[in-house]
Amino acid sequence: MFQLWAPSQERIWLHLKGTSHPMVDGSGGWHWLVATAEPGDPYGFQLDGGRIVPDPASRGQAGGVDSLSLVPAREMYPWQDSGWEGRAWEEAVIYEVHIGTFTEEGTFHAASRRLKQLAELGITALEIMPVAEFSGARGWGYDGVLQYAPHRRYGTPDDLKALVDEAHALGLMVILDVVYNHFGPEGNHLQSYTPEFFCKDSTPWGAAMDFRRPEVRSYFVENAKYWLTEFHLDGLRLDAVDQMKDDGAFHILEELSEAVRRVAGPSRYLITENPANSIELLSRSHSPLFDADWNDDFHHAMHVAATGETAGHYQPFSESPWRHVNKALAEGYVLPGRPLLRMPTPLAPPPPTAFVHYLQNHDQTGNRAFGERLISLIGEDTYSLWLQVLLLSPQIPLLFQGDDYGENRPFHFFVDTTEDRAKAIGVGRKREASNFGGFPPGKSMADMPDANDPLTFYRSKLGFPTKNSLWHKIRDLIALRHDRIVPLLKNLGRGTVPFENDGVIAVDWPLDEGVLQMRANFEDSVSKQPIRSGAPLHACNLQEWNYDSVLLAPHGFVLAFSPECSPL
Repeated sequence: MFQLWAPSQERIWLHLKGTSHPMVDGSGGWHWLVATAEPGDPYGFQLDGGRIVPDPASRGQAGGVDSLSLVPAREMYPWQDSGWEGRAWEEAVIYEVHIGTFTEEGTFHAASRRLKQLAELGITALEIMPVAEFSGARGWGYDGVLQYAPHRRYGTPDDLKALVDEAHALGLMVILDVVYNHFGPEGNHLQSYTPEFFCKDSTPWGAAMDFRRPEVRSYFVENAKYWLTEFHLDGLRLDAVDQMKDDGAFHILEELSEAVRRVAGPSRYLITENPANSIELLSRSHSPLFDADWNDDFHHAMHVAATGETAGHYQPFSESPWRHVNKALAEGYVLPGRPLLRMPTPLAPPPPTAFVHYLQNHDQTGNRAFGERLISLIGEDTYSLWLQVLLLSPQIPLLFQGDDYGENRPFHFFVDTTEDRAKAIGVGRKREASNFGGFPPGKSMADMPDANDPLTFYRSKLGFPTKNSLWHKIRDLIALRHDRIVPLLKNLGRGTVPFENDGVIAVDWPLDEGVLQMRANFEDSVSKQPIRSGAPLHACNLQEWNYDSVLLAPHGFVLAFSPECSPL
């Protein structure tokens, strides 16, 4: 059966294989028709006036977002992962990729060939930036308009399933970014013929969804279930959930979470990007609505401490950045939160594993004026020390593509759009660049790469990953994490900061049987730091271990476990 929700349209025709058939005008704004079709047949919906639009729930397009949709195949993909039961969330070490730039070919198939090296590194979760069909041949994917259709340039739906199948065979979970707060401005035909789908409010990127309507809620709830069940995905990361505004008694985030939990099972995870720092999404008397949140507070504080940049998003962390870094490691959020849901207070603090930490991701790198990676800004020695902090902290670590071997090629913002929209994007790029480090001395907006230039996209592609010395260091750190840190995470409590010094990381996380202690010295001089006596799990540039202190050389680091009976 073909169906379309279009309350504003009096008449709709199904355009199938070049012929138009009048659809039945059902109740509640639905139009439907039972018709015979074969897999691969092109179809669309013809509006009054003759315009033909694609199916907003299309599983695949004949061309781009303006083309006809294709009837999906009846054959089931021959899954090989029948024995896959997922992994515990505590085991997650995430690797974020953009399919178009992860390999030279920029396809699901090519990405599959690189999974073995990620598994050898110790990565346990692949996180894929959005793949829902968007306008043009290249882009980040956050302007998708057909939420059920994988982007044709990346491959077929079966190609994506094969990628997931290969990942599972190697022990990797697969998490997909989804965008439920807005549609992209190009190819959003839905807004022209079903304005009821959207509300008058706007997000920073486009019209907001009207989640008061059950049809709108169902579109996204079913989409989440579709990705997790149809593609055997292990989790979803919801983009900018603070822009999913809903003043009803049962928030769309609650409905989506509960619906997913019912069908997806215990080893399927929901992650948010939530700039509002809404603790109620992560903390409830029973199971949380979401398993973890991308914690920008850690990144921003770390970036200020590492680079000295204080513009835009980094400004709130410009004073006492080392205090903020330690607080983020100990507690999670640094800045006060803004509730999104009506929840009772007070709420218990979420555990460390409710926060995903990173030294950079697609946003923090690609929104910079010139797309520089952190290693290019601070050098490999300092970068290596931050990696130890990231990978041996109890929060869930995320690496951005190329972090594993110290990629120094930039990662830019790129699009494939019209000339007029490209000019508007250029103005927005200046604002984003100001928020993410500003312009280097002697550089201005005129020097920024053109986001619409295909060369900007091609310059963002990874080089060939090499198992260099940094790769081996990271492999050893991840192995240590899996061996010594992961077994502690189910019982690990919120941390404390035992003392504060600029240039020093000092955090203790309590356990029933002891304390996990981290000390790091980013200063150029030797640093003496108090610590409980205990057993070092990992040390680097450790000059001396005394009964109640450690002496760390520059770039020194120690992670230790102290039994509870050990005196201060």
